[in-house]
Amino acid sequence: MGYYDEDNQRRYQEQKGRKGGSFLSGLLGAVVGALLIIFTIPVLSNTGLLPYSVEPRNNADTTNQTGQNQSGAAKNVSVDVTSEVTKAVDKAGEAVVGITNIQNTSNWFGSSQQQEAGTGSGVIYKKQGDKAYVVSNHHVVEGASELEVSLNDGTKIPAKMIGSDPWTDLAVLEISSDKVKTVAEFGNSDKLKIGEPVIAIGNPLGLTFSGSVTQGIISGLERAIPVDINQDGTPDWQAQVIQTDAAINPGNSGGALVNIDGQVVGINSMKIAQTSIEGIGLSIPINSAMPVISDLEKFGEVKRPYMGISLSSVNEIPEHFQESMLQLPEDINYGVAIQEVQPNSPAAKAGLKALDVIVEMDGKKINDAVDLRKHLYNEKDAGDEMKVKFYRKGKLQEATMVLSQEELT
Repeated sequence: MGYYDEDNQRRYQEQKGRKGGSFLSGLLGAVVGALLIIFTIPVLSNTGLLPYSVEPRNNADTTNQTGQNQSGAAKNVSVDVTSEVTKAVDKAGEAVVGITNIQNTSNWFGSSQQQEAGTGSGVIYKKQGDKAYVVSNHHVVEGASELEVSLNDGTKIPAKMIGSDPWTDLAVLEISSDKVKTVAEFGNSDKLKIGEPVIAIGNPLGLTFSGSVTQGIISGLERAIPVDINQDGTPDWQAQVIQTDAAINPGNSGGALVNIDGQVVGINSMKIAQTSIEGIGLSIPINSAMPVISDLEKFGEVKRPYMGISLSSVNEIPEHFQESMLQLPEDINYGVAIQEVQPNSPAAKAGLKALDVIVEMDGKKINDAVDLRKHLYNEKDAGDEMKVKFYRKGKLQEATMVLSQEELT
C-alpha cells in the first residue's frame, strides 16, 4: 500500500522526536554486541565450531609477503605436502628403472667396438630369490649386444635378455635382485575410466632426467594403432593401447603408467609425434601385457597358434594380378592371399595351397592380414580347430585346420 504525503510528514516528525533516545540505545547495543563477540569467538574456536582457528599474533614472528619478519630478518617457511599423487609416486617410483641398449659397431679401421645405441625405461615387476625381472618395450632392447639397468639410486646392473616380442612391443629382462628394494604392483587396466588421473614415470631424454614424473588423465581406451613390424610401409598389426595426455617423451618407453593407487596399469610405449598434435601418449594395457610377460619369462617367446603360411593382403596386390593369378570374382576385393604353404603345417594338412585367398575365419570376414592375425592371435590357441573359407580359382571353398604352436605366421 502507498503512502500519502501527509502521512509521510507525520511519520518523519515522530522519528525526529525520538532521535536522541534511539541513538543512545543503539550505541549501548553495539557496545554489548562487540563485547559478546570478543569473549565468545575464542571459546567457539577452541571447541571447533568455527571453520577457522583464532590464535594470538606474535608481532616479533609475523612475516610480510616478501618472507621477512618485522625486524627485517628472513624467515624460512617449510611446507610438507602429501597428496594421492605423491603417495602413488612413492609407491611405484623406485620400481621404474633406466635401460641402456649397448650395441657392437664397426669403426673406420674395421674393428668392432661397443657404444650406447639408445636408452629407455623398464618396470621391475617380480623378485624371486637372487633374480628380479624387468618388463620394457621390444624397441628399447632391440639389437642390443649388452643391456644395462640403472636403478632409482643410480646403481647400474648388467641385464640379461629373457625374451622379446615385436608384435606387442614387450620385452622381459633378468637382473640380480641384490640391490632391488621395490617391486611394482600391477593394477587392473580393464577398470580404467576416461578422465581418470594417471601418472607416467620414466626416463625422458636418457638417464639425465631419470625418474621423471608427469601427470595426466586417461584420454581414451582400446585405441587401435597400426604397427608396421617389418618396416615395409604396410601395417602388419594393430596395437590396442591406452591413450593419455600425461607427457611421454623419448626415453619414457617401457616405463610405468600408474593409477592414483600407485598400481601399474600400462607400459608406456609411444606417442604421436607431429607438430600439429599435442598430448597423445600411448600405453600398453597391463591386462593385455601380463600373458605376454608370462610367456616371455617362461619360454623366451610368446606361444601363439600357427598356420604355416606366408601371406599378403589382397588390397596390396595389383588389380590385374587379382584377376589373372588369383582369379577372384569381380565383387571380391578383400581377403588374404597365400603366397606359400609350409610342408606338414596345419594349413598344408587342411589342404590349403599357394594362391588360395582366405576371406573368412570361424564365420568372421577377413579383410586383410591384420584381421587374420588379430583373429588368430587373440581368439585362438594351439590345438584349436579353425574353419576357413577361401577362394581357389574363383570358387569358394571351406576347410577345417587344427592349429599348432610353432613360429609366427
